[in-house]
Amino acid sequence: MAEIKASSYSVFVSKDISKEINTFFKVNKNMFSKVFILVDENTLKHCYPQLVANIPAFVDAEIIEIESGEENKNIEVCVQIWSTLSEYSADRKSLFVNIGGGVISDMGGFIASTFKRGISFFNIPTTLLSQVDASVGGKLGVDLNHLKNEIGVFNNPLAVFVDPSLLSTLEKRQVISGFAEMVKHALIADAAYWKKIKQVDFNDLAKLTILIDTSINIKNKVVLADPFEKNVRKILNFGHTIGHAIETHFLDNDKQAPLLHGEAIAIGMICEAYLSNKVSGLSSKDLKEITDFILSVYKPVKIKESNYNTFLELMQHDKKNEKGKINFSLLSAIGKCEINVGATAQQIKESLNYYSQQIK
Repeated sequence: MAEIKASSYSVFVSKDISKEINTFFKVNKNMFSKVFILVDENTLKHCYPQLVANIPAFVDAEIIEIESGEENKNIEVCVQIWSTLSEYSADRKSLFVNIGGGVISDMGGFIASTFKRGISFFNIPTTLLSQVDASVGGKLGVDLNHLKNEIGVFNNPLAVFVDPSLLSTLEKRQVISGFAEMVKHALIADAAYWKKIKQVDFNDLAKLTILIDTSINIKNKVVLADPFEKNVRKILNFGHTIGHAIETHFLDNDKQAPLLHGEAIAIGMICEAYLSNKVSGLSSKDLKEITDFILSVYKPVKIKESNYNTFLELMQHDKKNEKGKINFSLLSAIGKCEINVGATAQQIKESLNYYSQQIK
């Protein structure tokens, strides 16, 4: 078991997390009046049964189920859950447990942080994305009109319990989606980690999960240095300015087969690596290495030039922007990232063209 100390809580990483959760309840005995557990249909079926079988405190908990998917990460679903909490007489000593991926962690934490001005919560992330990304940082929120995380707060959980064995319940596509955040961690902060990332075999989950600690530690170090994203924490947005715009567009216009978060961020990282080459010093050699590796992992996605202006409009809502200027976090080399770097609309369109040319 590994314990990674964040600002006011710990992330526990273990192949059998029930022991750490039972210890948590033993230490905090009589602290909570009721326990509520938020799940979606996938975690209720695949993850909750093995957890409840080994965690006595979960046996009498109230289960709240929502539908999975980014499209359900909105204020309307929050209102439904707040109403359910009121109906079941949740009070300020209630505990809210989030079992699921990034949507559950982000929205569940936001719901807990705002109900009766805040009740305690902890997270059990069940996807690779949520284990290496949402597990650290205290960013909570929901989407507004499909704009990512427009409404939210900073608030930390009591703890986070990461069990890599839960990844065996996922489809391979979901694992590969979460891997995009690990790629990002390597590119922005650790050239040696990048070399390890490039050796990952998705048919060997055991070797992949060994790297989870490294990614959590990289993100935790950045967050500890800048908890409220005023400075260096912005490097964690590499690939996300363009990636979020593409993700939002596909969510709005291709509801039958929207891109997963990591799939959109993979496109964003290629585009923003191109921008890095043009405006922040990334070498052409590094650009090619990044592009070739990401395209070896992620399937090509056709992007229409007629949608470029829509992407630019969506980027105008990015939270890093200042005075109407689209700000990027861009690479100066593999393992090094610069913040508050500007790029013109024409350069952004060129980066999208660059991606399209690579997948022909």
